[in-house]
Amino acid sequence: MLYIDTHTHIDGTEFDDDRDAVIARAKEAGVSKMFVPAINCQSLTTIQKVCDAYPGYAYPMIGLHPEEVKADWATQLQHMHNLLQGPHPYIAIGEVGLDYYWSRDFADEQLKAFEEQVKWSVETQLPLMIHCRKAQNEMVAIMRRYAHQLPGGVFHCFTGNQKEALELLSFPQFALGIGGVSTFKSSHLREDLPAVVPLNRIVLETDSPYMAPVPLRGQRNESSFIPHIINTLATSYDVTPEEVARITTETALRLFPLAQTSI
Repeated sequence: MLYIDTHTHIDGTEFDDDRDAVIARAKEAGVSKMFVPAINCQSLTTIQKVCDAYPGYAYPMIGLHPEEVKADWATQLQHMHNLLQGPHPYIAIGEVGLDYYWSRDFADEQLKAFEEQVKWSVETQLPLMIHCRKAQNEMVAIMRRYAHQLPGGVFHCFTGNQKEALELLSFPQFALGIGGVSTFKSSHLREDLPAVVPLNRIVLETDSPYMAPVPLRGQRNESSFIPHIINTLATSYDVTPEEVARITTETALRLFPLAQTSI
């Protein structure tokens, strides 16, 4: 049973001591590919190093995370856009979006940075990997301006309700990224997802090293933990784990065509 982790920060310092072992465990557990989002310019270096070490397995994205939007946001975006002008290895624009959970100090700058990177997706036809917390209305308003030009992508780490899910699914080329939160005792995703979200509009993710699934909650998350997410979804949708793996993999490869090398 093979499947894809569409969102892992495997380049992070949390994995510096045992990254090779973590990737070996992922492969043994059935992870056929890893998609690695950027958060800022500095992360592009660490991401590329990991992806170069695991060609055809780890795939890089490029983007400025909303929590990294500070006074120098325009300079960072200019550097990233320059990298997109010629041949590039990136499979997506991400991790980008809006996050008003902790602070709104750079709220206006986040809006400008997000819209600029949405335009990159239109320009390059690279899919978006979108992070959104406490800002769905603002995010959707920006995306609607470009809805008919966008190639698609993922609403990463979806934890919302049925109404919010339906609003996001109104962007037909996008899927919801589902991770460890779906296994939490307090989560309503086990009921809400099968009620309104077709299984082929879901992709698997860890967001590792964050948000490890039950029964490993509190540990450093890693891609080899994905079977716990698969089993939770299989129970919710009343299908086999193999069916969840197959359908989510097909969706991930459709949304990220530059990752369609053999698995």
